[in-house]
Amino acid sequence: MASRPGSASRPVVLVVGGGYVGLYTALRLQRRLSRGEAEVVVVDPQPHMTYQPFLPEAAAGSVEPRHVVVPLRRTLPRCRVVTGAVVWLSHAQRRARIAPAEGAPYEISYDVLVMAAGSVARTLPIPGLAEHGIGFKTVGEAIFLRNHVLARLDAAASTDDPAVRTRALTFTFVGGGYAGIEAFAELEDMARYAVVHYYPRLSPGDMRWVLVEATGRILPEVDLDMAAWTVRQLTARGMDVRLNTRLEEVSDDGVVRLSDGDSFPSDTLVWTAGTKPNPVLAQTDLPLDQRGRVRCEPTLQVSGLDGAWAAGDLAAVPDLTKDEPGATTAPNAQHAVRQAKRLADNIVAVLRGGRPRPYRHAYAGSVASLGLYKGVAQVYGVKLRGWPAWFMHRTYHVSRVPTFNRKARVVADWTMASVFRREVIALGQLQDPRREFVTAAGLGGAGHLPAPSAGDRAQAG
Repeated sequence: MASRPGSASRPVVLVVGGGYVGLYTALRLQRRLSRGEAEVVVVDPQPHMTYQPFLPEAAAGSVEPRHVVVPLRRTLPRCRVVTGAVVWLSHAQRRARIAPAEGAPYEISYDVLVMAAGSVARTLPIPGLAEHGIGFKTVGEAIFLRNHVLARLDAAASTDDPAVRTRALTFTFVGGGYAGIEAFAELEDMARYAVVHYYPRLSPGDMRWVLVEATGRILPEVDLDMAAWTVRQLTARGMDVRLNTRLEEVSDDGVVRLSDGDSFPSDTLVWTAGTKPNPVLAQTDLPLDQRGRVRCEPTLQVSGLDGAWAAGDLAAVPDLTKDEPGATTAPNAQHAVRQAKRLADNIVAVLRGGRPRPYRHAYAGSVASLGLYKGVAQVYGVKLRGWPAWFMHRTYHVSRVPTFNRKARVVADWTMASVFRREVIALGQLQDPRREFVTAAGLGGAGHLPAPSAGDRAQAG
């Protein structure tokens, strides 16, 4: 049975996804549409939007994890927010099926569609990857990795077994794009600080940080000389960058095997090797290109469909700033935020009888943090390294994070971090919060607990 969120006289705008495109589109729609002009329904499995460029700093402890997420209900008071997933959609029928967080799935009808479900991690059928790897796209993964890395330092400092120590202090990252490089560099910087200040039994040289990249370079968004400079900076810190190398296998006991013939035990495997459009597109009747993205016009309208729009990572939007035939905009936050504003303005124009305008934006460049006071940036052809690049990274992203509330909280986090020492506490109980209670209940109130297994130690630290 289908339900319609609004009245028959008021068009319903269904926004699928609450990420960059979904949040910014809905935010602009609620500002520009008068009350009663339309109803905006935002559907996302999470009740918040995650500002992903701050995830590395959240993992490193420079930013409070709660401050890198933007609550949808608080930010979109004039929209209807549904915590659930769209699992099927027929634009021909103007209906979508929603699986809520709890309860039975149901269908809703809509008039205007905004497909903004984003992307998911692109994995490969590598033996052991699913069992041992973790991604780096959500705040939960960032918190887990922070706790996990610090827990591995605790484990190494608390044992005299060289094999356990070597395994615990080996950290493997796969993927040399911006997400992978920032996570790799920020977490190493945090771990190095922790070892120097709080682990007298360890030294930075005991740690092994390995980055595996299948191509011959990292950071494809910047010029080759900047990418090479970044590699030199990382290797000068004792980090191992493997170019033209692939992950081949992770054994049951956690031994990582690479295509260059090397193999080593590692308790940590982080996968950041690319993304792909959200699989929900396969359950829709929207036109897709050969890469599984929604085919779009320069106006961000879905090709060949009336009342359907798309933007962001899952959309193949023609790049009008390039002369190359078939060129599309890159799947990054910069385009997603700007496309969302144009998309919202175009929807308002069409609802009021006007004509949509094409999206055109030349790529400004990229900024990346490589740890505290370290960075690399290339913006409008200007190349910056070290502290200036790090400062530009922070300045740019704090200006982009949604709402003044979140901007102020992030700046406050940075200010406090500049005054006091870094917090390097592993809250291991967060990884498995019921373990102690379940163990106690199973023992019937006995006065002692059994020694945790190696798997428990790796999970809870």
